[in-house]
Amino acid sequence: MFKKLFFATAISVAFIAPAAAASCPAQMAKIDAAMATTDLNAADKAKVMSMRQEGEALHKAGKHAESTKVLSQALKAMGM
Repeated sequence: MFKKLFFATAISVAFIAPAAAASCPAQMAKIDAAMATTDLNAADKAKVMSMRQEGEALHKAGKHAESTKVLSQALKAMGM
């Protein structure tokens, strides 16, 4: 039974990881587009862009779950 559970978990991770990886660039593009029209002050814009850069670095390092989390926080900071 433990082998079946382990196998099912491994298969789930194999399908979820690529989906998470694909969402990172979409979130980065959404941030980039919103930055052109946002009414955030300079300090908040800098904070959002810092989070966006961190998210991109995490994405490139293959840490997609962490990247998605940081990018989601950046979008939330923009009111999205």
